[in-house]
Amino acid sequence: MPQGTITSALDALLTQTTQRHGGVPGVVSMVTDRDGNFYEGAAGTRELGQDQPMTTDAVFAIFSTTKALTGTCVMQLVEEGKIRLDDPAGRYVPEIDELQVLDGFDAAGQPRTRPPKRAITVNDLMLHTSGLAYEFFSADDLAYRTAKGIPTVVGCDFASIRTVLVHEPGAAWTYGPNIDWLGRIVEQQRGQRLGAVMAERIFGPLGMKDIGFGMTESMRRRRVTIHDRAADGKLTPLPVLALPDPPPMDMGGHGLYATVGEYMKFIRMMLNDGAGPHGRVLKPETVQAMSRDGLAPMGLSAGGWTTSIPALSNTGEFFPGSPKGWAYTFLTNRERTPSGRAAGSLMWAGLANCYYWIDRASGIGGYWATQILPFQDAVSYPGFVEFETTVYHHR
Repeated sequence: MPQGTITSALDALLTQTTQRHGGVPGVVSMVTDRDGNFYEGAAGTRELGQDQPMTTDAVFAIFSTTKALTGTCVMQLVEEGKIRLDDPAGRYVPEIDELQVLDGFDAAGQPRTRPPKRAITVNDLMLHTSGLAYEFFSADDLAYRTAKGIPTVVGCDFASIRTVLVHEPGAAWTYGPNIDWLGRIVEQQRGQRLGAVMAERIFGPLGMKDIGFGMTESMRRRRVTIHDRAADGKLTPLPVLALPDPPPMDMGGHGLYATVGEYMKFIRMMLNDGAGPHGRVLKPETVQAMSRDGLAPMGLSAGGWTTSIPALSNTGEFFPGSPKGWAYTFLTNRERTPSGRAAGSLMWAGLANCYYWIDRASGIGGYWATQILPFQDAVSYPGFVEFETTVYHHR
């Protein structure tokens, strides 16, 4: 199909998603093949009620889409033989051995805990099978944090990930601050802040500039405001809501700011078996290993989530009823998705309704970026699914 047809179809979708009743304030989306972006679009505004048109160079808090870059740093260490995936994580970050398994609460609401039956491994952290959980997806973790005075992960400090295990290591897939611990392992091995490691070993080879745990002045001027959607659908801009800049800790699980265009360079690297325009980031066999479902051999699956803080996330799931696994560090679909994504593809998302996918079999990937809370927004998420569906329909 002619390039103009897919461009006009996607442009129309972005416009519709911003202009419909209750639509998103603004959106940036892009699609790439192995050679380069074949669609770049923006619609709406950076902040509701302000005269700042959304542009393709807008800067987003990309939240958990940070995870894949931290996973890449870990796999670089594995390639070099500096760490092994089956190593106890406590070999590199001894503090993780202090974490206990939650064994309920007493009558006064105080948690009861016990030592885990085995040590958490690097592999557990990569696959989200350690037992760690996010407070906004786990009522038990939230109650434990409240009882113990542990801060939220949004504060971006080490204390926020020194929480409790909601089950034994290896017993289940539970989404939590595992990748933040992996970021600490990277820092321990490299002797640098995680952001400096990424700059040297990912951003440089890929030519990524507008990305980091802290923002340049230019990035700050282009930052998109996070909005809150109330239960009645009303949107309210929250201009003061932002991740700490600079952060106390470079949070490998959620801390990066970036433009969509910069993230597309990472997606393209994964499509090209680890090669970048200025050097190789990963070996081809490493990219293959990162793309493999690590839960299936354990008899486990990845599922949905139940919110414990409705202001941050809705309860939901990606493609309910479709079996899903987890790779290093991506959700992987075990069957072809209704949107057209090939089985074994990779995807994940960020809390403020950022979504991406990487279809290595078809050689395409895309990113859809908005800044709205709570997660899996009633307009932004369906917009992403329709965006992806339109891409496959026109390919």
